[in-house]
Amino acid sequence: MNGEHVNRALFNDVMVPNYNPQPIVPVRGKGSRLWDQEGNEYIDVTGGIAVNVLGHCHPALTAALEKQAGNLWHLSNVFTNEPALNLASKLVDMTFADRVFFCNSGAEANEAAFKLARKYAFDTYGEDKNEIISFRQSFHGRTLFTVSVGGQLKYRQGFQPVPEGISHLEYNDLQALKDAISDKTCAVVMEPIQGEGGVIPAAPDFVKGVRQLCDEHNALLVFDEVQTGVGRTGKLYAYMDTEVTPDILTSAKALGGGFPIGAMLTTEKAAQSFGIGSHGSTYGGNPLGCAVASAVIDEVSRPEILEGVARKRAIFEEGLEQINARHGIFREVRGKGLLIGAELIDEWHGKAGEFLAAAREQGVLILVAGPNVLRMAPALNIPDEDIREAMQKLQAAVETKLANMDRA
Repeated sequence: MNGEHVNRALFNDVMVPNYNPQPIVPVRGKGSRLWDQEGNEYIDVTGGIAVNVLGHCHPALTAALEKQAGNLWHLSNVFTNEPALNLASKLVDMTFADRVFFCNSGAEANEAAFKLARKYAFDTYGEDKNEIISFRQSFHGRTLFTVSVGGQLKYRQGFQPVPEGISHLEYNDLQALKDAISDKTCAVVMEPIQGEGGVIPAAPDFVKGVRQLCDEHNALLVFDEVQTGVGRTGKLYAYMDTEVTPDILTSAKALGGGFPIGAMLTTEKAAQSFGIGSHGSTYGGNPLGCAVASAVIDEVSRPEILEGVARKRAIFEEGLEQINARHGIFREVRGKGLLIGAELIDEWHGKAGEFLAAAREQGVLILVAGPNVLRMAPALNIPDEDIREAMQKLQAAVETKLANMDRA
């Protein structure tokens, strides 16, 4: 097709209409900068929704991909491969986990986690121990099982009947969990920070209480770290900054730095319920993805990257506070590390997407987490000057938005 016709308008003609992409089409990226088809430059603080953990086209990741592409692309799980074994060894050495299962996405990692939780309970305690407890506003993926465990009804509507044996409680409400959990509970599933639900951190006492209740009822604790993992909060995984260790942890997004890969990490005890033939993935653990992810782990785990996360967050917070001091549009800035949520005041609820569009017009790309929260999840190595410039552009966007509202 002629290049001049490959544009945003073509999306409406050839793609299923489940997305509504921005009007620009990025064609090139470097670090925390993007350029569109028209040559316009943007500061990217979306990080591909917490995926581009080292920015665009990081040389170490590019080199790892190019080297592996010249050696071996795919084998299937009839064989193992060196990159998969190397990556699994690193994850085992650097986390609580004894065993790893590779797949292609966060949804697949969670699908594996939920299946393993039920299979382990079935094997160990019998078929009646099958109930899963999750939390409202949580997000765990778009497969039928993961969207059922996820706590947002809008993502389940129209796809019923959905899997049974799943209940949803208020996040950070330990009493509600005490009242609901029972010896029929096989797993409690939670994000240490709810991402899509509005960038809401779990209270430390809540996390500890969930762990204790799981232990009392022989239920597995599943941490969905698809968005919080791989350095996002300043630790390799967010659980490392709590006093709690999960039984199963899911990882994706930043794990591949932009190359699709997911992983489920678990203990020796639970892993044994995934015996031969019990679960699988054709592409999971492919050499390309694992080679890139191994480079990501090496780069992100460097002290200067992890130690810089809190300092860079402070620069974001300073910029957001300056915007708020001028215009008073934020109720709260929350999250941890470089997962940042700025909730709009009641007057602006429902308008987060409009601020996103205004920011794009000023040359900064941000995210939303629902209709009321502006979200930022940039590369962990974003230059300080890019953060400051991004906040200046966001301030200009807010001022333009407010001025337009006044004129209206």
